[in-house]
Amino acid sequence: MQKLFFNFQLALEGVAANRLRAFLTALGIVFGVAAVIAMLAIGTGARETILAQMRLIGANNIVVTSLTEAADDEEAEEAQSAGQDKNTKKWSPGLTLGDVRAITSILPGVTATSPEIVLPTTIIRDGKIGKSRAVGVTNAFFELNNLGLERGTMFHSLHQQRGDPVCIIGQDILRKYFSAGNPIGQRIKCGNTWMRIIGVLERRIAKDEQLENLGIRDYNQDVYVPLQTALIRFKDRSYAHLTNIGRSNNNQKAENYHQLDRLVIRVNKSEELLATSNVIARVLKRRHQGVLDYEMAVPEKMLEAQQQTQDTFNKVLAFIAGISLLVGGIGIMNIMLASVLERTKEIGTRRSLGATQQDIVQQFLLEAIFISLLGGISGIIVGVGAAQFIAANYDIPTEVSLWSVLLSFGVASVIGLVFGLFPAQRAAKLDPIKALRSD
Repeated sequence: MQKLFFNFQLALEGVAANRLRAFLTALGIVFGVAAVIAMLAIGTGARETILAQMRLIGANNIVVTSLTEAADDEEAEEAQSAGQDKNTKKWSPGLTLGDVRAITSILPGVTATSPEIVLPTTIIRDGKIGKSRAVGVTNAFFELNNLGLERGTMFHSLHQQRGDPVCIIGQDILRKYFSAGNPIGQRIKCGNTWMRIIGVLERRIAKDEQLENLGIRDYNQDVYVPLQTALIRFKDRSYAHLTNIGRSNNNQKAENYHQLDRLVIRVNKSEELLATSNVIARVLKRRHQGVLDYEMAVPEKMLEAQQQTQDTFNKVLAFIAGISLLVGGIGIMNIMLASVLERTKEIGTRRSLGATQQDIVQQFLLEAIFISLLGGISGIIVGVGAAQFIAANYDIPTEVSLWSVLLSFGVASVIGLVFGLFPAQRAAKLDPIKALRSD
């Protein structure tokens, strides 16, 4: 151990005697390690973002969304391709509770369904007035969207059956209209209907761009009422009226005639998602008279494909960063070989004073490892700083993990050992007599 410590001191003296050269040699490792940490931070941040999006939408869900104007355009194109008058449109009942019952009766793999009705409304409370949405849902809505209550209770089965005037509010509604006091049991006016508050949702934190990409609302801003309450006390768009009848006979744009705005369906197994969505598409097409006034999406599959693409991209970036480390290692080997040639007389002197080949190997190998570790530590600092800079200035999520730091530091150490071994062995094999004669 004493001999090893002595060789380590000699290695430090050798590095200190050529500080500029050691610094320039370490730069390759610095940038390589920094690139690895920054790239892995970007990859980890992207992966966490995708996982957060999956938590937002829930697992194994199929989302059916109603369409109106887009469906009219598709119908016109389909009729024109069939040689019919493009103004002749098929009639569809729209997305209704009947569709929900048909899907659940046909598909045993469906474990839960969450029909939604979204109705713009005006909120009034103690002289405060504002715009919001009354969303008619069942308790399955909160389960499928991973939403919990901060206080209060969920809807009772009797609330759904009778269409009781009760509601659950989001955190933004709580902050705006009930800044002081407990809202449970108090009343709030939604449109023309007074509603009694029975629960408050937990705050759901999500970026606006995430919500937009996933096609979901900000749950904190809505008032949730039982589904039957929305149909009975607010509006049931499935009832026939003049605009419903006229939309099949004239060319004017129809109003939203769908009883439901959105339907979320949970499937028991992930591998059954695509097959189930195909069956649901056929059921809806038959029930809607062939009119495609809805669109279907499987968010989990879309996110999985996005994650696979991101993983592939991350591997390419990590490979490129690894090349930087390799170049840094080659630089260490070149400099150490040059150092051996410059210090031939020093090597001969040490050998003549009793140093063994192993001592010479240790000295030069420790120099290479020290330079590599110095570059590794500096690279970690630069890499963490680069990750934070990217997150702060380019709106790209980054997350520096401990394993990426340890991996980069370990790779830097291995590079110093591997690329310093050959120059060290070459120095140890020098003939002491010839080394002493060299100028």
